[in-house]
Amino acid sequence: MVRRFKKKSRYLRGWRTHSWGRVGQHRKSGSSGGRGRSGRHKHKWTWVLVYEPDYFGKHGFIQPPPLVKKWRTINVGELDNIIEDLAREGLAQIENGKYRVNLLKIGYNKLLGEGNVKHAIIVETPQVTKKAEEKIKEAGGEVIIIKGVLH
Repeated sequence: MVRRFKKKSRYLRGWRTHSWGRVGQHRKSGSSGGRGRSGRHKHKWTWVLVYEPDYFGKHGFIQPPPLVKKWRTINVGELDNIIEDLAREGLAQIENGKYRVNLLKIGYNKLLGEGNVKHAIIVETPQVTKKAEEKIKEAGGEVIIIKGVLH
């Protein structure tokens, strides 16, 4: 239907305070309890309890950095690709036609099983996956686990 009367404006244009009372009652942050998150530990505490009860305090546990083990991993395929370069640089030795490499000396502490192995490699490492160990043995190499060393 067609309206017979003009709809009332909610914005009160032309009225000095737009129905906010005295000039200044809708200015800055005086009557609303401060700007933003202010007062959350004082006068807005009940709001915090209802809507953000976990806002204050510590949560969770972070392990001290010396206790966290940092795994520096290398895949068998990548090791196979760089083994000749390592031998040239003196980081790997050739013994009885097999390459011998200590992963700790080249900056790794775990051997993973992705990739293919063509060379016979004797690997000394603190950690190795089953798949990596199988692939190294299939290529004619062996895995020597270094006990008690991780980093």
